[in-house]
Amino acid sequence: MIAPLSPFFLITFSFSQMMFNTEIHTDSQLIDFIHQIGFLPLLNSGITGYSAEDIVDDDCRYCTLPDGTFYWPLWQWKGTIVTEGDCMYGKFFDRKAGFISKSWWPDFFNYRRAVHPAPEPDSIEDTILATLHEHGSLITRELRALCGFTGAKMRGKFDTYVTRLQMGCHIVTEDFVYPRDRHNREYGWGWSLLTTPEQLYGRDACHTDHTPQESYILLLNHFHSILPTATEKQIKRLIG
Repeated sequence: MIAPLSPFFLITFSFSQMMFNTEIHTDSQLIDFIHQIGFLPLLNSGITGYSAEDIVDDDCRYCTLPDGTFYWPLWQWKGTIVTEGDCMYGKFFDRKAGFISKSWWPDFFNYRRAVHPAPEPDSIEDTILATLHEHGSLITRELRALCGFTGAKMRGKFDTYVTRLQMGCHIVTEDFVYPRDRHNREYGWGWSLLTTPEQLYGRDACHTDHTPQESYILLLNHFHSILPTATEKQIKRLIG
């Protein structure tokens, strides 16, 4: 299902930890890597060396500039990877964000939807999904306002519901939207533009003939193959 890693992406394993020795300097190189490995958390995954942050060059990591702004190429690449790289992005890995290649998405989707079925009618999660379906895609703060989460301390509560829906593969990120300054330059952390996977790629891209259990076994075997020193518990937390 997935091609062997090219020599460019040399993987070195030690007895106690896994480390990816790469020379990733660009978003296109990271896209290639995601497609070869299938699954990649953005930041700390709890498994040594297994995240995009770990495998990019030092120059691509977070850096504070003298004027108080920040420089973080990896953060800026997310939009390109999602919009041009045929990769799904969301809080899929133990409620943490990461990428999934389009080739592995159907089995991941199949298993997660079995574990996290559609919300109960008229529940908060159902209202969030219905609102998203009505509009097609919305940035996080727009969706939050339309669903009535406008009071004090409501942002955290809303984010919890959205994270649950992402863990169930009901919501994914379509792109990232950034505010602009008076010089028309993007700044800040940006907002996720949320949608459903069916809206983003179509139902066929989410379909597999495997049963959820068969998908789970495929996922389990694949994670063991790319993370041979990870514990069973660590891998099962990634699968969900």
